[in-house]
Amino acid sequence: MAYQGFAQEYLGMPAVTRAYTTACVLTTAAVQLEFITPFQLYFNPDLIFRKFQIWRLITNFLFFGPLGFSFFFNMIFLYRYCRMLEEGSFRGRTADFVFMFLFGGFLMTLFGLFASLFFLGQAFTIMLVYVWSRRNPYIRMNFFGLLNFQAPFLPWVLMGFSLLLGNSIIIDLLGIAVGHIYYFLEDVFPNQPGGKKLLLTPGFLWMWSHAGSASISQPSWMERQKSPPHLCEKKQGASSGWTHNLTVSAEEFNSYIVKGPFPFSSINNAGDHFRTK
Repeated sequence: MAYQGFAQEYLGMPAVTRAYTTACVLTTAAVQLEFITPFQLYFNPDLIFRKFQIWRLITNFLFFGPLGFSFFFNMIFLYRYCRMLEEGSFRGRTADFVFMFLFGGFLMTLFGLFASLFFLGQAFTIMLVYVWSRRNPYIRMNFFGLLNFQAPFLPWVLMGFSLLLGNSIIIDLLGIAVGHIYYFLEDVFPNQPGGKKLLLTPGFLWMWSHAGSASISQPSWMERQKSPPHLCEKKQGASSGWTHNLTVSAEEFNSYIVKGPFPFSSINNAGDHFRTK
């Protein structure tokens, strides 16, 4: 019964949320079982462009650290806001949701070329949180029962909490910045005087998302110029939390490779030793 309930819940997840969370879990499981190592996954421009290890453009978004409390907590957080977006303002717009993934990933990758960031999954999650929070401005949030605030403040509360724990906030700022760029171009600018919709979902994504629905035709260019109305969830009293672990040194990271788990955010702070792998 428990297995059937889990299978039913899993199959009931929206397609994009299910695919992304599954990829994250499988990647972590592969590392935990020592089929692969984080050194084969992290973002390294030299290895990508000189040795054509193209998979790193994707895998750096999939690894959130080894199995442990931090991993499960972040997976729950990712699953929650990714699903709420896909079932909310992106309901029936799978192609647009995938395009947001591609657009956000592209901007973060560009930033990663100029910064010492090796895994961008956390920034990607913050981007999802930011977009959801701006599209649901009237939802009340509760942070660990200590702080009540409106949803748009959630990304900043998470960044402040990360700062209090002594972590670098570059990842949080990157997620917020990319999320704001997407929100502005998708929701704000098209509704300004003289504005227009600049983020147009490519036709091949519409064809892919509607491959099994012959009755659904691809929107015309003019229709895609219009900013689609976004649903605003009326659910009140939603609560959530977020934790970032303290950073560790390169030596501690190397110790994980041999012995076991390391804190979640340590990967992006492993330093020059990690960069040379």
